[in-house]
Amino acid sequence: MSALLVPDGLDGERVDAAAARMTGVSRARIADLIGLGAVSLNGQVIAKGSGRVGAGDLLDVDLGEAPVRTAQVQARLADGLRIVHQDADIVVVDKPAGVAAHPSLGWDGPDVLGHLAAAGISITTSGAPERQGIVQRLDVGTSGLMVVARSESAYSLLKNQFRARTVDKEYQALVQGHPDPASGTIDAPIGRHPGADWKFAVIAGGRPSITHYRTIEAFHYASLLSVHLETGRTHQIRVHMAAVRHPCVGDPLYGGDPVLAARLGLERQWLHAVRLAFTHPGTGERVEFTSAPSPDLAHALELVASPA
Repeated sequence: MSALLVPDGLDGERVDAAAARMTGVSRARIADLIGLGAVSLNGQVIAKGSGRVGAGDLLDVDLGEAPVRTAQVQARLADGLRIVHQDADIVVVDKPAGVAAHPSLGWDGPDVLGHLAAAGISITTSGAPERQGIVQRLDVGTSGLMVVARSESAYSLLKNQFRARTVDKEYQALVQGHPDPASGTIDAPIGRHPGADWKFAVIAGGRPSITHYRTIEAFHYASLLSVHLETGRTHQIRVHMAAVRHPCVGDPLYGGDPVLAARLGLERQWLHAVRLAFTHPGTGERVEFTSAPSPDLAHALELVASPA
């Protein structure tokens, strides 16, 4: 079979686990195939399955006649998703929580690409089949702005801007407690959590990750931060804020207090992509888009700001 591109959602996963999820066969069968020399990563035959894959790696598994399972884009409108801007090169969306950036194995909910397909908005064919046009991602539980490429040239130029870190991505995060200092930079590598494949952590040997934060307002037991990312790792803000012991409010996966989340009516982390600025791939002009926090986040912030 031809090599498969490792999706962003499997970045840092064990080779054997990633191969099993991408092909739909058991991990035990993958282990057998590794022993037979039938699995290679980026053209190199691997001897054991404990190594790690990276997003964009080429994983080749010789399954003979066995079928390969891949995520497929399904045209389906996503409730609450708003088109902020659309032209021949790009479409900018305001994504609600509960919507994935693109389809992936194991996810059966709505996604941005499925919404665009259902809305009749064409995008470029550049990129892996299940994430064509995707140049950035937001977690399912994170709301806010995303840009998707509609033309091949836009895809290439936007990817280059993200790699060169010239895209300005600003988030707002409500975190527990009061970071000290009130403004600062967290420079700590992020990788798969050693005890949970579905979780990330600051670990030695992880991928370089840099987060800048500034306190907008401090409340009695929480702080509203403006956050800028230099890198775009999976769960980066959530992992970094948890690492400095100020997890996002409403994020029990990374140490958020579930009692506090329930009191504020939050069913997901308080994290929103409020601003996105980049050089337009068609006009060459600098463009900027903004989004106000969604109603559930605004309501929680009102409760936090009100006197006890």
